[in-house]
Amino acid sequence: MKFGVVVFPGTWSDCDFHYVISELLRQPVEYVWHRSPDLSEFDCMILPGGFSYGDYLRAGAIAGRSPVVEALPDFAARGGLVLGSCNGFQILCEAGILPGALMKNECLQYRCQSTHLLVENAETPFTRGTRPGQVLKMPISHGEGKYYCDRQTLRTLKERNQIVFRYCTESGDVTGEANPNGSLENIAGIINDEGTVLGLMPHPERAAEGAMGVTDGLLIFHSLLGGLVEAGSFLKR
Repeated sequence: MKFGVVVFPGTWSDCDFHYVISELLRQPVEYVWHRSPDLSEFDCMILPGGFSYGDYLRAGAIAGRSPVVEALPDFAARGGLVLGSCNGFQILCEAGILPGALMKNECLQYRCQSTHLLVENAETPFTRGTRPGQVLKMPISHGEGKYYCDRQTLRTLKERNQIVFRYCTESGDVTGEANPNGSLENIAGIINDEGTVLGLMPHPERAAEGAMGVTDGLLIFHSLLGGLVEAGSFLKR
C-alpha cells in the first residue's frame, strides 16, 4: 500500500509523517506537491500540520483551494483514505470535505501540550485498532483548533457517529477543563459520512515512538494499514 504526504508552502509536519510511515511502518511513501492533482498511484493521502500559505485569510483557507485538495473527493470516492492532522483538518474543513470550521482557540493563545482523547467511534478505518471509550494521549500544537459547527450539523454528526475523538481527562471524563481550545462539545476529530476522510487536531505522528514518551498515535497508523491490507487495494485503478 502506498501513502502520499501532501506538502504546501508552510507545511512542517510532512517529514514527521514521512518518517513514521517509512521507518516505523516500513511502507512506501512519497511527498506530493500541492499543485499535483494526480493521486492515482496512492492508497492513502496525508495532510500534515503546519502553516500552509502562512495561514493568510484563515488557517487552511488558501490550501483548501489547491489542485491536490480539489482532487481528494474523487480520490476518496474511488476508495482512497484521507487523514488530515492539525492544519490538515483545517484544510479539509475549508475545502468543504469535512463539515464545520476551526476557529481561534477560546483562550486566544497558541497551545502546545499533551492532551487525552476519548475514542467515540472505533469502527472507522482510522480507529479499528482501538476500542470504544479507550483513552489515547497525543500532543496538540495550534492556535486555531476550536471546532465549531451549527446545531443541525452537530445533530447529524452525532446521529451518524461521525465524532471520532473528544478531548477528555486521563481517566476518560469529557470535561471543560480537559478541553484545550474551547471546541464544541470537546470535539477533537471527526470523519466524513462515508468514513473515508478523518480530520483531527492532535498529532498522531508525534506520538508514534517510544523516544517521544508515548506511542498511542501508532494505533491510528496501524488501523490505517490494517484496513488497507485487508482490502488488498482500496483504489479502483
